Amino acid sequence: MLAPATASLPVLSKRTPCGDGADPAGPLVRMNHGAASPKVLIVMNASFGEGEAILGGIARFQSEHGAWDIFVDNEARAESSPEWIAGHPWHGVISRTTTPRLVDACAAKRLPLVDLNDCPAFPRVPKIRPDNHAVGHMAAEDLHERGYRHLYFCGYTDWPWSLERRDGFFEALSLLDCSAGEFSLPHGSGLRPADNARTVQQIAEWLKSLPLPAGIMAAHDLRGRQVLDAARQAGLVVPEELAVIGVNNEQVRCELAVPPLSSVATDTFRTGYLAAEELARRMRGELGIRDEVLVEPVKIVTRRSTDSLVIKDQAVSLALAIIRREACNGIKVEDVARQAATTRARLEHGFRFFLGRSPQAEIRRIRIARIKQLLTETDLPLKQIAVLTGFEHVEYLNVSFKRDVGETPGRFRLLARKATAGGRRTSPAEVTAVAPAA
Repeated sequence: MLAPATASLPVLSKRTPCGDGADPAGPLVRMNHGAASPKVLIVMNASFGEGEAILGGIARFQSEHGAWDIFVDNEARAESSPEWIAGHPWHGVISRTTTPRLVDACAAKRLPLVDLNDCPAFPRVPKIRPDNHAVGHMAAEDLHERGYRHLYFCGYTDWPWSLERRDGFFEALSLLDCSAGEFSLPHGSGLRPADNARTVQQIAEWLKSLPLPAGIMAAHDLRGRQVLDAARQAGLVVPEELAVIGVNNEQVRCELAVPPLSSVATDTFRTGYLAAEELARRMRGELGIRDEVLVEPVKIVTRRSTDSLVIKDQAVSLALAIIRREACNGIKVEDVARQAATTRARLEHGFRFFLGRSPQAEIRRIRIARIKQLLTETDLPLKQIAVLTGFEHVEYLNVSFKRDVGETPGRFRLLARKATAGGRRTSPAEVTAVAPAA
């Protein structure tokens, strides 16, 4: 759902908002913009995948409450160069990469600043950031529901947001009477290839020591990709032996992973909207939030890295892996049975016992999910989509899709495009998309 207008958009916070007392950020000079739009600086490092959604939330607020004159510092130069603040007539700042120098520069000019950085708060600076404990809870519950009982967190020893996500993960598992382990490392000196290779090697050695099957929550999507790379080095099959879930749902990063990485989607669109709402209040000289707003995560976006259930029947587990790899290549149930070295009757019984559906229904489910993904994320014609998903004829694709989804492919694509144009954060296909195996 899109963020609604301000009147129906409550601030979700674990902290107490301001009442009638003094604003802890100190009095701000009321800006009298006259007919001109307020000039707003947005400090946003373009390498952060959530930047586009944050900007989308700010744009939505503008569309409902009037336009600002916005400049996006997408290289985050203002975080270390005070002249970016001192040398321009800004009326307010929203920053995703807030530093002490930026805070001091804004304070010197008495500029309202809203901080979106997921780090400890600066005194008297309002902060809006993810609810990391809730993120950890969501990942733990998802892995537990899939049947994984050997559960671990892989993150960073020196980043507070990673520790918060770990604590939420552990807390949720303790409520489920399930123990958990951890393998975390310092964040290191950067993302150079040599550093990445060293980290992957360390994680791979750890993975070799784990009881299987195991489920791992990574602190964010980058660490999740490193865990997947380490699993390949360790010779582990994902997700049958090792399920991996990241955080932030950076779509391109997740889809480039092998296999594609499941992720907890943080609500960055709402973060942007709430940041704009808070900045607008402060530019008007009104009281704002006292401390910080913690924004709940949206959902789990399931991709190949966790699209599995822990199944103790070896033939059924192997058949599932074969289907996920070959469903869009036109494989038939008898082919699956032959490759899994079992009979069709045993597969039918096992699938219905463990999954509640037949092998053919599982093949169809994966095909339909892939069709949804291609309809939503590409402009490919139906004829080409049919080829890519194992249908010999477009007509049969149309019939199968309408039967399972309740809409024709053309209608589904149209609705998905309208939803995207309207500002929705995720496409209909994203919830169920199953990317083909590499």
